[in-house]
Amino acid sequence: MKVALRDMPCQRRVELSAAFVGQAVSGLPIRAALERPAEDPDAGGGAAEVDLYVEGDNVFARGQLSGWVEVACSRCVGPVRLAIDEPLRVTFMPVARMPDAESTEGASSAPDQAERELGEADADADDVDLFPYHGEEIDLAPLLREQIILAVPFAPLCRESCQGLCPSCGIDRNTGTCTCDPTPADPRWSALKNLKP
Repeated sequence: MKVALRDMPCQRRVELSAAFVGQAVSGLPIRAALERPAEDPDAGGGAAEVDLYVEGDNVFARGQLSGWVEVACSRCVGPVRLAIDEPLRVTFMPVARMPDAESTEGASSAPDQAERELGEADADADDVDLFPYHGEEIDLAPLLREQIILAVPFAPLCRESCQGLCPSCGIDRNTGTCTCDPTPADPRWSALKNLKP
């Protein structure tokens, strides 16, 4: 997933294996809930089409990430296959020129040299994500990992009408029924049961 600066401008197609997608989402609780092995062939897959070009020390990457990832439904914990279709729009900068959060906290509001260069090279500089690079090549793996993680919603659903799990017995209400009280009593309200109308 590395591209040498000397080969730019260029276009690259990067295939994303199930192992790469699985590793990218392995730290997400919504993925861990599936309790799948590390080498899960159903973790996901896809491809990224990226155009890369250099201006000065900056490398601009524009393209599209398409594919899918499998995580757990936030209600029933069943598997959910989520489609990924994300635009890629990032700038790679030499690590020595990356804006430093600590040094900019007390700085004035005037843009520094790196921000001015980005503004000149890209009209929508505020929308550009920055990634560092070392030496004479760009590594696309961190960018693609981040995009996969960002494509996973906070609470994915297998379907909008998912009924989830029974909080008492744990049965999947989509596939079975139980005799549990649908609204378990809160002991703090028990004294109100004895009130007469």
